[in-house]
Amino acid sequence: MNKNIIKKLGLILSLSVVAYTSTSCSRDEIIDLQPFNSIDENLAFSTPSNVDLTVMGVYNAAQNGFYYTSPGAANTPRGYAFGAAYFEQGDMRGEDMVNTATFYQLTYTATYDAGTPNNVHHWENLYALINKANIVIDGATKAASNGIISSSVKDGYLGEMYFFRALAHLELLKHFARPYNFTAGATHPGVPYRDFAITSPATVDQALTVGRGTVAENYAKIIADLNNAESLTPSKAARTGNFKITRINKEAAIALKTRVYLNMRDWSKVLTEGAKLATAYSLTAAPSGVFTANYNNTESIFSLENSAATNPGVNAALASMYNNRSLICISPIIWRNPRWLATDKRREEGLMVRTGSGVKFTNKYKDVTNLTDASPIIRYAEVLLSMAEANARLGNTAPAIAQLNQVRNRALAAPATEAYTAASFANATELIDAIVTERRIEFLGEGMRWNDIHRLMYDDLIPTPGIPAKVANAMPTAGMFTLGTPYTGPYGVPVVPKEDFKILWPFPLSTTVNNPTLAAQQNPGW
Repeated sequence: MNKNIIKKLGLILSLSVVAYTSTSCSRDEIIDLQPFNSIDENLAFSTPSNVDLTVMGVYNAAQNGFYYTSPGAANTPRGYAFGAAYFEQGDMRGEDMVNTATFYQLTYTATYDAGTPNNVHHWENLYALINKANIVIDGATKAASNGIISSSVKDGYLGEMYFFRALAHLELLKHFARPYNFTAGATHPGVPYRDFAITSPATVDQALTVGRGTVAENYAKIIADLNNAESLTPSKAARTGNFKITRINKEAAIALKTRVYLNMRDWSKVLTEGAKLATAYSLTAAPSGVFTANYNNTESIFSLENSAATNPGVNAALASMYNNRSLICISPIIWRNPRWLATDKRREEGLMVRTGSGVKFTNKYKDVTNLTDASPIIRYAEVLLSMAEANARLGNTAPAIAQLNQVRNRALAAPATEAYTAASFANATELIDAIVTERRIEFLGEGMRWNDIHRLMYDDLIPTPGIPAKVANAMPTAGMFTLGTPYTGPYGVPVVPKEDFKILWPFPLSTTVNNPTLAAQQNPGW
């Protein structure tokens, strides 16, 4: 988006102010800002171009997010909810990336509480994004009924908003609720599923009555939203240019369903959804292809756009945090994993990895000047590895190995001799472990590690222990990266067992002080 569009978005989207109030549901905030509500409704959905700008404003909210330095202060972009903060939170809860400074130290060391800024901003911006999506659903529907936009255009917008609503709730479940199989039937508490817009004192009161649904109920609503997104959004083929990747389409909804069904352990549906994408996408020839051509490749399904004019800034952009400022490095734990071959192209210096004083950093995000690297939300490699795991768990060994190799082989120096075969695995457990390890290698620095740790805590074959032991929060030494043997320590951050209350983040104090329903439903131990 160019600077003029950004300025116009700023005028139209006082939605962002209204949406922020949904995080705490404070009546005073709503009343103080009520005059902006009429501006939103009169402007944002008054012409076809304004409706489209409003929709793009939701994308901007997903990309940039904000935080408040003090009450009444201007909002400052920080990469929430699906900008760099999403990647950092997902990586810092795991063991495969190391927090070298203080930005995400509390997340990395699991020493957070109900006031920890990173986690508070994560919650607030996710619900702000959800509220913006709900506002657009209402506004676009009204615009269509008033003849401002066509029914088909309205449907496309609604599909995009259903996708964002599903994606945001899924992210909340990863951090604030136990995994799907924690109880039989997933009857344990989930998160409040916000499916209406909060824009007035009346809707604030309505929101205050919405408590935590069960995890099963939450997932059912996520699937319903994604089914709507699949049926309403245009296909990838109907998009042009960068929009094939940076604008939500039918295929993106299908791909996200494979992630959701994997979390739900519904292996057959992972395969059903994944099969729909077989002719729409293909892996790039080299693993670096996705990152050297962010906005024009065959593998990226949905990525958020960043540009010189609109990005989260030096304190939050991917290339800044993971690359230029060296605030996050690769952990020796994964760097020395025996399944990651020494000649693997995902170790390639300059393309995939950057070395500084012997320490290894991801080089996936390269533009340290203009910060234009796309934020990869989902790509076809994930779909293939999800299908591989589903097949392995269903006993379909041959297709599981074929799909695993499809991702892994493109990174190998000699696929003919290094590819996995049936003889590589003694049983299904070893095969599934190899698939999950491949996910760790393939998506390193893409914020996906916590999702796998979380969903596998109560797995029957390869359970994760909780939050794994990690290298100390500091810059590792060069010697820790020496290949040849698995990493065995030292560990500066101990395991947090899966039974520990700290596995779940607490609902923020900013929410519980204003919302008695959620205050009474706070995660145990907090």
